[in-house]
Amino acid sequence: MNFQQLRSIREAQRRGFNLTEVAAALHTSQPGVSRQIRELEDELGIEIFMRAGKRLTGLTQPGAHVMPIIEKLLNEAENLRRAGADFAQTGSGSLRIAATHSQARYALPPVVRDFRSSHPDVALNLHQGSPQQVARLLLDGEADVGIATEALAQYPELIALPCYRWTHSVITPVDHPLAREAAEGQVLTLQRLAEFPIITYELGYTGRSHIDDAFRDAGLGLNVVLAAMDADVIKTYVDLGLGVGIVASIAYDEDRDRHLSAIDARHLFADNMTRLAVRKDAYLRDYVYAFIETFAAPLTRAAVDEARGGNTPD
Repeated sequence: MNFQQLRSIREAQRRGFNLTEVAAALHTSQPGVSRQIRELEDELGIEIFMRAGKRLTGLTQPGAHVMPIIEKLLNEAENLRRAGADFAQTGSGSLRIAATHSQARYALPPVVRDFRSSHPDVALNLHQGSPQQVARLLLDGEADVGIATEALAQYPELIALPCYRWTHSVITPVDHPLAREAAEGQVLTLQRLAEFPIITYELGYTGRSHIDDAFRDAGLGLNVVLAAMDADVIKTYVDLGLGVGIVASIAYDEDRDRHLSAIDARHLFADNMTRLAVRKDAYLRDYVYAFIETFAAPLTRAAVDEARGGNTPD
């Protein structure tokens, strides 16, 4: 039994049993992948995969049973490598961050700047995606830290730490009726907002569920004419006059967005919580703790370890 065999089996399951993709991911040949899988199956005395001819089609019952063990072995091997690197290469290495578009665009830049200043020998890799994709990158061991608003707390394999609360703003062109009414001191209501077409985030992104909940609870229709992942895209189409935008308040910059007006909507929609997540069983190098604390000062090493339930190396 060797780690290449274990990696071949894990990648086969992750990549929908497509051995061509597995070979590309592992930088080897397809016959080599097939051989690695067969050798481990022969050693264990079970068939891990169902087959149709030479094609893999799914996991057998024994395969489904051993897959979590294979995942754990490979995760622990990665933890061992990182533990060694902490002593052999103190202060240097790579940090893989997975974040939603809004977090990567608006929340992370000052954090990355400060972290790079204190840890110049750590290379950063930033992956962007939906909250579900962020969680998947963490679960698959392809990211060390994940940052998102929704979904991260739904995965028992992750520890999702609360960082900060934020609210939404309504974005309009400067000459829009809602902007004029706000300037006159009128308080925006959901009933008034419902009179206009809405441009906001896709389902599952950046507090979208709280927007939907507010309209539904008020018995109002929500006419979303365009949904996007990125607040900058939303603002672009608001500027074109396609509708009124609802974005995270942090996404509006008074200097940069001079052609737009922002109306505070915290009284209309529930607050949102940005969370930072790590895998419960992952070994966190010293600089990972440092990055977490840079992002959210209350999340000290002691606080993170306590939240992980003591599941940390001595």
